[in-house]
Amino acid sequence: MTNLLSVPRSVEWKETSITLLNQQLLPTAVEYIELQSIEDVWDAIVSLKVRGAPAIGITAAFGLALAAQSYEFETREEFETQLQKDRDYLASSRPTAVNLFWALDRLTTSIANVKSLNEAKTTLVHEAIRIQIEDEEVCYQIGDHALSLFSKHDRVMTICNAGSIATAYYGTALAPFHLSVERDIPLEVFACETRPVLQGSRLTAWELQQSGVNVTLITDSMAAHTIKTKGVNAIIVGADRIAANGDTANKIGTYGLALLAQAFDIPFYVAAPLSTFDTSIEDGSSIPIEERSPEEITHIHGQQIAPDGIHVYNPAFDVTPNELITAIITEKGILKDDFTSEIAALFS
Repeated sequence: MTNLLSVPRSVEWKETSITLLNQQLLPTAVEYIELQSIEDVWDAIVSLKVRGAPAIGITAAFGLALAAQSYEFETREEFETQLQKDRDYLASSRPTAVNLFWALDRLTTSIANVKSLNEAKTTLVHEAIRIQIEDEEVCYQIGDHALSLFSKHDRVMTICNAGSIATAYYGTALAPFHLSVERDIPLEVFACETRPVLQGSRLTAWELQQSGVNVTLITDSMAAHTIKTKGVNAIIVGADRIAANGDTANKIGTYGLALLAQAFDIPFYVAAPLSTFDTSIEDGSSIPIEERSPEEITHIHGQQIAPDGIHVYNPAFDVTPNELITAIITEKGILKDDFTSEIAALFS
């Protein structure tokens, strides 16, 4: 697999710690921090030092494996009881991204047949590493499928950061843009700033610049005008959870872009790995929507920009109904007809 990306990796396992790219400081500083405890991992997820559903899952998996390395129990029952407690603790960090729970549950089930507690510790580490390796390949495949939907010089809009630093590598919605540079298929990308935490301006714009993609930053409120005046051909976004019928939760503002795509009669694509699907829920009405601190809206870099005591509504995600989605791009191919039956077939 050709790899020309100059974007740093978001998370790496270091045997006794986890090295994490601190996404809070981008784009003005590229800083790596060492996570040495499960509490460090929980805080990194909650405070958005790591974000992006796949990267959260990978970091949580490493965090659970790291915690287990310090266990000194003599019985398997004690070991598994503490592992479940630590699993639940990490799972409490963020409620919407299903990859978090998928990765943690994959680790806890990976030790079902081990014969010793030392083997269990080793197995947990190996399973977390496998999750990361698999995610990089999955992202490459998603990018390959997604790129087939675009032509040279297409103009494509995106929101938030479903990129290399949100995954093991390459990303989901941004993967076709990175691959377009590798394959000399020039595309022009319009990145929404993504208020209130500015993942688009801080992360997507920076990441695509690093990769040599032609990217233009816009504010979220400029989306309709930009589609009309710049001739945007398509919109592509990532996902944090996809229901059994294809309803998709993604960063707040995604639903609005899907409505704009319908209004302008351009395709609206969702790019996500199979680990993002939650077939246990029928539709998007059952997806929990995280509400975050009012300060994310009332302050910018610690500077207050709103009146004292103002009421704030700060949902981190919204849900796009399946009828607004042109296609869902996965590592197994492109779903574009009856999402309910196609998704069911993937998991049968």
